[in-house]
Order: sequence, then C-alpha cells, then structure tokens
Amino acid sequence: MPFGEQPAYLKVADDLRQQIADGTLPPHTRLPSQASIRAQYGVSDTVALEARKVLMAEGLVEGRSGSGTYVRERPAPRRISRSGYRTMGECSPFRQEQTDERVRGTWEGRSERVAAGEAVAERLAISPRDAVMCTRYVFRSGNEPVMLSTSWEPLAVTGRTPVMLPEEGPLAGRGVVERMAAIDIQVDNVAEEVGARPALAAEARVLGGLAGHSVLVITRTYRAGGLPVETADVVIPADRFRIAYHLPVR
Repeated sequence: MPFGEQPAYLKVADDLRQQIADGTLPPHTRLPSQASIRAQYGVSDTVALEARKVLMAEGLVEGRSGSGTYVRERPAPRRISRSGYRTMGECSPFRQEQTDERVRGTWEGRSERVAAGEAVAERLAISPRDAVMCTRYVFRSGNEPVMLSTSWEPLAVTGRTPVMLPEEGPLAGRGVVERMAAIDIQVDNVAEEVGARPALAAEARVLGGLAGHSVLVITRTYRAGGLPVETADVVIPADRFRIAYHLPVR
C-alpha cells in the first residue's frame, strides 16, 4: 500500500462518519446493511464489516439485537468543573469532584481495607502490600450516574482515627481536606493528570455506556506538603462530558 493511502474499510468508515456528522444519517436511523455497503462502495463483505466495526468502536452506532445497527444519539457534552480552590464549607465527595456550585448531586460509597498494589503504593509513597482504605463511589446528578471514583488512603495515616472510614464516623461524607484537618493534617496541594482509555465492562454497566467506549480518567493525589494522604481514579464518560479547569494564579 502506498505511503499515506488509507485502507478501504477506513475510507468507507470516513464516508459513513461524515454522513452521521452532517445529518444525512440522523440519530436512530438504521445504518446501511452490510450488503448495501458492499454494493454502494464496491467493496468486499470483509471491508464492509470492518467499516461498521470502526463506527461501533467510536460509539457512533450501536447494534440492536434482531434489528440491525443504528446511529446513536450524541448528547451535547456537559461540563464537569475542576478547581484549585477548595472551601471547608460544603465539602462533600460530590463537591470535591464537581466544583460547579450550580450542579447538585448525590453519591454512594463503599469502603474496604485492602493491600496496596504497586501503582497505588507508588502514588502514595508507601510499600506494595501496605494497608490502605479503598473506597468506591458512584456519583449521580439527578438519577443519572455521571462519575465513578476509586480512592485509596494509607492506613498508616488514617488508621485508628475517627476518619479512617470516609463514609462513617463524625465526618462521614466530608471531603478529604476537611477530614484530614480533623486529625491535624493540613492538605495544601493536589495534583491531577487526565488521560483516556476504553471503558471496562463493569464501568460501562454502571455509567450506562458500552464496554470499549472512551472514558476520561482523572488520576488525583492530595498531599500535605510532600506527604500523599489520598489518591484516586475518577472515571467520566468521554462522550457525555468535558472537563473544565479553573485554577488560581498567584
């Protein structure tokens, strides 16, 4: 194949993608069948099938059992706001993850003591297999699941304190900054890194998407000086949300 020339299945996928983008194939319209694609573009069954697979992997179309493949409705992306400014007032796990004060939401969390894996241990500056409190959250806006979060806190820091369990005790359901302040640890910096990957099947099941569709992952670590006190992975559906940052300038 000459340099720069696209394979036939990508050319077909490009044309169908453009028809979806310009409204020629609007949402809920059935995608041309494999036989129709083969005849229209003069390609083989294999090429037609691969082109449809590309559009499905991109989340532009979805298969309906016994009916065919249809163009998915693409909601206008909404904003999830991040901020370098944290208050001690209404500091809940939801507010910790979504700093837009106009957005109201709820969450549910479940905690368990686990041994830190290598990646988590590195982020918390502890040894692999050290004990951490792992809390898994589901965040909702209205009845819609919008975010998942898994956090880890080193029990060398929080163990045998009133804040050992994030969702129990006198500060149940409060944010990391406030909970750590209660045990005389002053969180003064947070680092975030944003990446993307395909959704895992369990994540897609909760968030209402399809396994393999893209999610945004915020890897976040709270620190008191150089001491990491909490690290988390926040998972957000990439087709429904954008992440917006508002950071102070000093």
